[in-house]
Amino acid sequence: MTDLSTASVELGPAGLVLDGREEALLCASLFYFRLPREVWEARLAQVRATGYRAIDVYLPWNFHETAPGEWDFEGRRDVAAFLDLAHEAGLAVVARPGPYICSEWDGGALPAWLALEPGLKQRQAEPRFLAQVRRWFDRALPILAERQWGRGGAVVAVQLENELDFFDTADRAAYIGALRDMAIGHGVEVPLIACAGQGDLHGATGGVEGVVPACNFYPDDRSPFVEAEVRRYADLLAGRDLPLLVTETNRLHVTLRRLLCSGARLIAPYLQASGADFGYTPSVGNWGDPGGFMTHDYDFGGYLSPVGEARPETAEARVLAAFARTLGPALARAKAVAGEVAAIDVPTAHSPSTLLLDGGGTVTGVVNLGDETGTAAVDVDGESVPFALAPFSCALVVRDLPLAGLGLPGTLRLCSADLVGTSAGGLELSARVASIVVLAGEEGDVAVELAAPAPGAPVRASVRSGADRWELTVRHPEDVDAPVAAPALAEEPVVLTSGIRLDLATRSGAPVRHELPPSSEAVGVHRGRTHYTASVEGASRLLVAGAADIVDLALDGRALPTLTPYGATVTVPVEDAARLTATVETWGHANFDDARLPALAIGSLRGLGRVLAVVASEDVTALWTVEGAGQWAGTPAPTRSLGGWSSTRIGRPATYRRSLPVDGTSAYALHLEGLERPCEVAVDGASRTVGPHDPWVHLTPGEGRDLAITLPHWPVDKGAATLMRVEPVRDWEVQAQPDRALTALAATECGGEETALPIGLDAGEEVWLDVPVPPGGRSLRFEGAQVRISAFAVRGGDAELLGRVWLEDAARPRFTGGDPGRLWLPGAWNTGSVRLLVRGTAGGARPRLDLVSAAATPE
Repeated sequence: MTDLSTASVELGPAGLVLDGREEALLCASLFYFRLPREVWEARLAQVRATGYRAIDVYLPWNFHETAPGEWDFEGRRDVAAFLDLAHEAGLAVVARPGPYICSEWDGGALPAWLALEPGLKQRQAEPRFLAQVRRWFDRALPILAERQWGRGGAVVAVQLENELDFFDTADRAAYIGALRDMAIGHGVEVPLIACAGQGDLHGATGGVEGVVPACNFYPDDRSPFVEAEVRRYADLLAGRDLPLLVTETNRLHVTLRRLLCSGARLIAPYLQASGADFGYTPSVGNWGDPGGFMTHDYDFGGYLSPVGEARPETAEARVLAAFARTLGPALARAKAVAGEVAAIDVPTAHSPSTLLLDGGGTVTGVVNLGDETGTAAVDVDGESVPFALAPFSCALVVRDLPLAGLGLPGTLRLCSADLVGTSAGGLELSARVASIVVLAGEEGDVAVELAAPAPGAPVRASVRSGADRWELTVRHPEDVDAPVAAPALAEEPVVLTSGIRLDLATRSGAPVRHELPPSSEAVGVHRGRTHYTASVEGASRLLVAGAADIVDLALDGRALPTLTPYGATVTVPVEDAARLTATVETWGHANFDDARLPALAIGSLRGLGRVLAVVASEDVTALWTVEGAGQWAGTPAPTRSLGGWSSTRIGRPATYRRSLPVDGTSAYALHLEGLERPCEVAVDGASRTVGPHDPWVHLTPGEGRDLAITLPHWPVDKGAATLMRVEPVRDWEVQAQPDRALTALAATECGGEETALPIGLDAGEEVWLDVPVPPGGRSLRFEGAQVRISAFAVRGGDAELLGRVWLEDAARPRFTGGDPGRLWLPGAWNTGSVRLLVRGTAGGARPRLDLVSAAATPE
């Protein structure tokens, strides 16, 4: 435990200095809310065993306020207990209470019901939002303040917000300033930081005094340009007498070495210790193409798998931590500059970095971006000295280091192996390939070549220069501070081919009538699903606008293929059907602001959206007047079909304008078929952006007398425009089924009938199954097609959703993050069976669940 009489946190050029100890810190993301409480202590110990001295921890607001005004800090939500365990494990904590956290978590942790409050603008210096944030901070910040480093706790820094530079906050200074004042008001005295997600330091902090900018870097691990970019930010911050704190980055230690050599003093690879998104907590809309579902298996390949398996990067972690610990203050105070490598025969960094160590000596990151062993050379007294480079590696080449600070004689002129410690009279090194060491002593330089060590077989050498003597030991990375090996697990998973088909309803709660379909949040479904039913008799075609996330429709009981439109408008042929039913399940709220689809904006609501019956339809592709300065020789302007004209002046904006045949009293929807790029649409002078992912313009009664579409000219002739007169479908029966109702249903005791797998279902059919599972922690996998599976652990009258899997369906969306086919049943939650809610989906072969397999996990 920390001695309170000497405990302190200081922030300066050497980074976060804890109790006066200057050292570059390695920090692993480790999230209590993605782990069972029963494994917290073991997982913290695993991180500490890698040599990392810190962890960063988000506190998700909507994990603790489960419904408006309902707070939960018990059991798996007892963040205070987690922080206390981190302190006992000897780990410092960078706490990240938001209010927005991203983290590929449902809504970025912003509660879903915030969007229901009129006028509330999220992530803004807006009174309604700040009042809500204050309610959260009044709960979270006292927990952090009581556990600050100087008060006997683990918290060494508190991050306000998260990557605000990605978001269009109107008054950043006012917003971040308000969060800062809340933190200070609750007695937070450790440094306050705010991270930039795309390098906009002012965008992240608003330039607010007392809030230190930090950087999140996610480079291509093979990029040759990492060093120059990172050095630029290190220099910018050094000009403010601040360190470069890298609060998120990639997980491979070859990249982390490059950051260290380029000036980073806190290096926090995101998600070195993985976990799982239990419950209805993953987000949607991550990375690139819009509409991805984050998996329940939250795994980006960090050094600990979601179930606690140690991966090869744990050895690399121990080596880099030992290197930073060995050089200590000299490394923490070092300045990064552009370095030189005399020669190299493999792909490498465009501008390598060299650290000028405090007290003398340098460290150069010599990078091999290829997959073959290479050779590099550096100058020693004008002579080029070659050495080997391991495949895809960054050698931390030490030169001209006075050894007195390590209690040894002489100078380390050159060392191509990693310097990981000292022993009686010597140096401890680590390498995967042969290395070279040059030492200077009483009688000058002595060079020694050292063979590559094998695991368990270190290479040793004794070096003399006059009276000076050094013992050298080179260990394989797997042997550096190696922990006791974990027991081996059975390799073959157990195949489960039988279960009990339960006599249990799949819905709960009474239907309530609504004139129009409400959002899920408006009926209390912040996570879970909502069921809708209405008459569509007489309609030939429907438009569904604003629905999200998983939309299962049926016409007169006939299931349609599942939709995942994220709020985009979709057409549904009705034919002669009289009744529409819909089940809309929330996979998660958007955690990132993406304007390409309506339901991917922060604060967008879930549910069925609007259902509109198409009353009439008219082709309005023709008779558009083309306006655009310099696009033609003179007046009058041409009249053409939408997108149908040719010019050599491509790329210049052109505006297509016409009056639409609207009646002034009806609502309309304009479909821009074939739209290939975003365009500006002005409706009666009011502009909006329309893109190819949702090429629809909805017009309220009275709108559309003047419509103008502006886009860069590209000579094509395949656009079309259809104007539809629409009327809302009214008189709905709505049945809310929030997550707590689903888990209560899953925990219900009931009987059933034994059944063998595989089982077949009809499209739209739902059944409950209890499947026996061997004891201990298990990774569950499922085989079959056209089914969605929700798996629950049932224990002590309660149920916990382990996650959801969607098998072989052309309608399923893209999954991002971890393994979409794996769910984790923790050993502490395993009571001998897993309860499955299986739903058949339409659009392919007959739905079926073939088998379940359960592989042992190391917890």
